[in-house]
Amino acid sequence: MTAAARDETGSDVGCECTAGETRGVGPRRIVQRIAGAPGNTDRSGERRERGPFEIAAGRLARIVRCAVRELADAVECALLVAARQEILSTTQLPFAIDFMASELKLTGGFATAMARLPHYFTSFQSFVVAEAEKAEGRFDFRIAMEILQREAEYLATNPSCQGVFLFQFETICRNRLGYDRSLEAMAGDCIYNDDWRQWILTVRRQVGLIDICDMIYVRSELYAKLRGSAEKPVLFGEKEGKIALANRRKDPLYLFAALQRHLGYPSIPRHRPEDTNRYVLPQLQRRVERMETRIKLLEEELRGGINISRFYEQSRGEQK
Repeated sequence: MTAAARDETGSDVGCECTAGETRGVGPRRIVQRIAGAPGNTDRSGERRERGPFEIAAGRLARIVRCAVRELADAVECALLVAARQEILSTTQLPFAIDFMASELKLTGGFATAMARLPHYFTSFQSFVVAEAEKAEGRFDFRIAMEILQREAEYLATNPSCQGVFLFQFETICRNRLGYDRSLEAMAGDCIYNDDWRQWILTVRRQVGLIDICDMIYVRSELYAKLRGSAEKPVLFGEKEGKIALANRRKDPLYLFAALQRHLGYPSIPRHRPEDTNRYVLPQLQRRVERMETRIKLLEEELRGGINISRFYEQSRGEQK
């Protein structure tokens, strides 16, 4: 069968699917298949163009994140169904939302549904949601939804393999998601070519033994320029190599902050502590009320004692 999608300019984009395959038009696949829009190229020379699904995926993640933040978990499924009406009706994404809503009713989560929809969600996105849904984990589900939204917004602008890798790797570092399974999920992202996948799996084996700054530096244009030739494919530019060289033997968070500050790479959302100042005024109000009650009792005692008979008379009248 043929699944067709219409982009923002009005042109039809389709992909052929066999009956035995669960393929469709997804955000990353549409990026690789649309032709004609200028701009988005990576260092491997492959064109990755903007499609309508980046906007739809970002809107879906934003709706779910707001639902989790403002409402109870019981209405998440209803909001997923409501979000279906806001997605492009000319795409197959509403059917994916229906499947996610059914999986949420059945299992209490939709990470398994995302894993079954690889043409809409990458393996890393499914991994992030699965880690957030763990009952024993400390990874906040609201932060996970915000991470998906921030990634979709970056992919809708002018993404690069370098920016996506640094965004995903910082997500792993800051939220302590573990390097083994997370880097394996990153390697399954279709935005990376074979050179990137091999290097990510190399990072998976060597992380903790070799500094990430050193691994970035030896794959940069700066290292190839100083050595005169590159033994392995160059994955990072000269600026990335300079920043990585300057942050050797330091906390990787300094590396991420420098890359975001100088090269404009996306930053990940961080956990914001709860604002306790909003509870100060109600607490002060209750304390003032208790103080007023005590002052009234003291005034009555100074006037000749507290007359508690009126309370007894009131209780007798209520019994009658």
